[in-house]
Amino acid sequence: MPVTQTSLRIPEMEFRRRVQRLQEHVEQEGLTGAVLFDPSYVLYYAGFAFIPTERPIAFLLSHKGEKALFVPRLELEHARANALVDRVDSYPEYPDDPHPMERLKAILQELGIADPLGVDSDGYPWILGYRGPALSELLGVRVQNLRAFVEEQLRIKSPAEVACLRESAKWANLAHQLLQRYTRVGATETEVSLRASTEATLAMLDAIGPIYRAQSPWFSGARAGYRGQIGRSSAIPHAMANNIRFQPGDVLVTGASAPVWGYHSELERTMIVGEPTPRQKELFEHMLALQETALEAIKPGARCADVDRAVRRYYEKHDLLPYWRHHTGHAIGLRYHEGPFLDVGDETVIEPGMVFTVEPGLYDPEVGGFRHSDTVVVTETGIEVITFYPRDLESLTIPT
Repeated sequence: MPVTQTSLRIPEMEFRRRVQRLQEHVEQEGLTGAVLFDPSYVLYYAGFAFIPTERPIAFLLSHKGEKALFVPRLELEHARANALVDRVDSYPEYPDDPHPMERLKAILQELGIADPLGVDSDGYPWILGYRGPALSELLGVRVQNLRAFVEEQLRIKSPAEVACLRESAKWANLAHQLLQRYTRVGATETEVSLRASTEATLAMLDAIGPIYRAQSPWFSGARAGYRGQIGRSSAIPHAMANNIRFQPGDVLVTGASAPVWGYHSELERTMIVGEPTPRQKELFEHMLALQETALEAIKPGARCADVDRAVRRYYEKHDLLPYWRHHTGHAIGLRYHEGPFLDVGDETVIEPGMVFTVEPGLYDPEVGGFRHSDTVVVTETGIEVITFYPRDLESLTIPT
């Protein structure tokens, strides 16, 4: 019996609307077209997910609305099968002779994309050893940066995007549940993370496999782990995994997510191995209060800076600034970090459809780090928290 498809993906009509908005902006700015290299932008407009390398890939849009994808030969069949564009053009290899940018120059001329030109980067970014000319030099044209406009489009999530984020949160929850279940004294973060991530991914594929795509260059399913945030190293917000062995008294900071058609939720929790000390309890409760302060401050019409200011006032009131390390949160979606940011330096007005992580933390080098992160969707009246793992200390204590 054939499997019935559901709406767990971004419909083609939505991609067309996205491109139409970009085309309208190109016309309003008097540009002849747009060239976008950012992998997230290519996915957003063309529905094409790929692994970025030194080989240039670009989404091209003429002011008349013709859509093209520029790819290396090794991506040609991949792009033709998946990209929602009018044409796919390829070049043999990088650096090759002539250089791929010479081929791109010819394609842009065919599309009537000349001067002035909208770009997200004046040439392919110099990643993984890439070297090449700037578009402005290659074409002899003026370029206008389109990143601000594209980022504004990314900010407001559609119902289809939110559905992907909800699905991500669901499987992140399972991965985290398994992570906590398998964490025990003497085990290592590597074995526990691998087991939890693998089992959660297999369960997800059993449940929604026929309609699931990760669309991520980094992860193929649900995942949960510690990233080295164990014991005193939990006081390093962006530590690295080191196959650390769990010990009684450890403070643990976790992370869980699942890419769903390119969209990522974020779930983080602080757990403690064994009976918490008074100091651990104190910092844990402050961390909860900081997050509650942030959640209460997020609402339509408020500014991102307002949320961070409210949180920082709590730090100041309770003499916790020595344990502050970062802003309150950030937007999330196709990228694990997106703008706007819940930071005193970001005056962006919060609007319905924005999606944020909320993750104020406390970091005491002598005790450890304390951080929960939840993903929230801004609604017309407030917020909806779409990550739903327990947040209280009793539920997050690992027995010894």
